[in-house]
Amino acid sequence: MAPTRTRTLTLKPGTAWGDAWQRCLAAAPEAFQDDRVLNLWDGTWHRDGRALPATTPVDGTPIAGPPRLDATIAHQAVRASLDQHRGWRHIALPERRARVSATLDALCEHRGLLALLLVWEIGKPWRLAQADVDRAIDGVRWYVDEIDRMAEGRTPLPGPVSNIASWNYPMSVLAHALLVQALAGNAVIAKTPTDGGLACLTLACALAAREGIPVTLVSGSGGELSEALVRAPEIGCVSFVGGRDTGARVATAVADLGKRHILEQEGLNAWGIWNFTDWDALAPLIRKTFDYGKQRCTAYPRFVVQRSSFDAFLSVYLPAVRAIRMGHPLAVEHPSDQLPDLDFGPLINAAKAKELADQVAEAIDRGAVPLHRGDLADGHFLPGQDLSAYAAPVTLLNPPSISPLHHAEPFGPVDTLVLVDTEAELLAAMNASNGALVATLSCDDPATYARLAPQIRAFKTGHGTPRSRGDRDELFGGFGASWRGAFVGGDLLIRAVTEGPHPERLPGNFPDYHLMPN
Repeated sequence: MAPTRTRTLTLKPGTAWGDAWQRCLAAAPEAFQDDRVLNLWDGTWHRDGRALPATTPVDGTPIAGPPRLDATIAHQAVRASLDQHRGWRHIALPERRARVSATLDALCEHRGLLALLLVWEIGKPWRLAQADVDRAIDGVRWYVDEIDRMAEGRTPLPGPVSNIASWNYPMSVLAHALLVQALAGNAVIAKTPTDGGLACLTLACALAAREGIPVTLVSGSGGELSEALVRAPEIGCVSFVGGRDTGARVATAVADLGKRHILEQEGLNAWGIWNFTDWDALAPLIRKTFDYGKQRCTAYPRFVVQRSSFDAFLSVYLPAVRAIRMGHPLAVEHPSDQLPDLDFGPLINAAKAKELADQVAEAIDRGAVPLHRGDLADGHFLPGQDLSAYAAPVTLLNPPSISPLHHAEPFGPVDTLVLVDTEAELLAAMNASNGALVATLSCDDPATYARLAPQIRAFKTGHGTPRSRGDRDELFGGFGASWRGAFVGGDLLIRAVTEGPHPERLPGNFPDYHLMPN
């Protein structure tokens, strides 16, 4: 049951899933039918695959489910993509640039609908959903402006780029990658994420296909389609964003085949506090770490705190976490109200919310100390709505070493705090997951930061400020098990999906070498 409240909220008029679906039917009738979305391959939308039921994490009601293909049709789609690739790679760069630019203009035209689909399909609050769409558009425009110098002396890959990505950033990660890869001269393939983003990606790909971009979009289980999307000889490069278990299987396959690859995997990103006193600057940053319920590869779920400063840390941490706003992203008090500015909505599904609750309960049972537990009763919800996919913020002190919360990324609004007394303990706790994508160290003395930061096994380390995946010319990669293959960002993304003069060693984390960018 929804919590009792003193005011009654209602769904913002015009934002219902049915409204969004009707807008999809009008915007891209070739890709959406009355009861389902279609798969895109061989330049044609196909009513194939078995459409599975799906529900939105926002309130548990039905939405469009993925039309899952079998392995046979997936192989056909890959072979057709190779045919598209052989033609597209010879299209002159000015023409490719013009077609990608036209796609970006179309995405701008449908910005609000793309964002609304992200709200319903993956539970993003309105502000963050809009930002996801904007980052995709703005990021690709930067590459359109810079591609001449980046592509000089380079050629497309021998085959299309296959993209398998998690559900949390369908636009700013996956759609962005597809368009930049195509701009560089490659046909592109994407598998819709299993847990969400289907309609948003379908609309984005429909707009790209109209401009002649050689894009393939298919749905299906990773296990059944991996032979085609990862191991098929037609594939020129595999780009993967997701967890370590699946990433390790993909890494093994591409290593065996000697295939170009970009594998972004999770890591436990840590924020260290050492000889630090600027607490007023830290407070707003703590709340921001809870954006989208920490369902981000660059979220900070671990704070490693100097024991002698723990009381001062708690004096700013607890008020920040208690101020977090969560709830239904489209609920308003009056129809004319703006959509709420929430820190996060639901987790991706009810199963994830239960898994996280079970992990928290187990950690406490084995000795973790609960410092803060939020309450869904304080959330921003519609009367009687399904709350099964929601989780309130939780903070645990010293999770036991046998708990997954000790060494793995929770991908939900759970913080773990670890107290340390020495620099060696600080570094060991920050490096608990054998590599991370980002880290931050807050300390007053620049010399201390300069000495400790290189010993933190994260690709990016901030001095008192959070780091992100980055946009435009900002590089991105990972250390240890958090990344396999070529690094990306700026020139490196184009280098990763093109071929240069032989011999060439791409910056990255490969089975036989690790090379950092200059």
